[in-house]
Amino acid sequence: MTLRVRFLVAGLCFVLYSLMAPSVAVGEDLLKVYVVNYPLQYFAERIAGEHASVVFPAPPDVDPAYWMPDKKTITDYQQADLILLNGANYAKWAEKVTLPRSKMVDTSRKFKDQYIHTLEIQTHSHGPGGDHAHESLAFTTWLDLRLAAKQAKVIADALSRKRPDLKNSFDQNYTALEKDLMALDRDIKTLVAKNQAQPLMVSHAVYDYLARGYGLNMRSVHWEPDEIPSGQQFMELKNILKEHPAQWMIWEGDPDKASVEKLKSTGVESLVFDPCGNKPEKGDFLSVMRQNVESLRVAFE
Repeated sequence: MTLRVRFLVAGLCFVLYSLMAPSVAVGEDLLKVYVVNYPLQYFAERIAGEHASVVFPAPPDVDPAYWMPDKKTITDYQQADLILLNGANYAKWAEKVTLPRSKMVDTSRKFKDQYIHTLEIQTHSHGPGGDHAHESLAFTTWLDLRLAAKQAKVIADALSRKRPDLKNSFDQNYTALEKDLMALDRDIKTLVAKNQAQPLMVSHAVYDYLARGYGLNMRSVHWEPDEIPSGQQFMELKNILKEHPAQWMIWEGDPDKASVEKLKSTGVESLVFDPCGNKPEKGDFLSVMRQNVESLRVAFE
């Protein structure tokens, strides 16, 4: 190889390295964000775009509100750049371990005065998570889409503090997300306005913010979709229906067919409104919420 050819090869290698180096730097500069539920993951991914790796480590078969991560996963949370919490007493494990306060972001802190306190405390099963109690603070804040947008804004601000140079990008992405959330908000308001006072039953006490946000007339029982309610539970439902004559039961997930048929015998039909606390098998947060609106449409139209 002549000296001239060697210089050409060396120059070409330098150019290729120069082209590749920025992509390596960008990859290393990704913000690592850990979250405690799927809605926060969706919001953070929409806002951060390609500038962050957003991790929601809970397995798909648990309720993230009552899930307890193992030591390795807790270490991963501790090493993240940001830890996004839902607030409202969600993910109680975070209060039992040591997490860096400088990295923790309570996404609902700005509307703590709007938290819903309930009186009922019921103990029952939530799959592999075992028995637990529904305590007096409701936590599915994102089911009021206006509150969800406020949580997303806190996420955008937290990302901007970490990467001020990307603030414009984060703000633009937040604006697009807010537009989608507010469109859902308007859809629900328009839909329920047709018969807002109609009584509804819900299978689980997780719809408090949905009920308040959209003026829904709801009463709850504590039934699991994959468990057939006992005779005692049906008797309790019948007693509720005497003063709250609902024609629809709203479930968190697809109910057992036997439960659906037995409800029909009492004059109550079933529909699913997925709170989407964990990652859906298909689609994303926005598509699940749009499907929820369509499910409600059957009852209100």
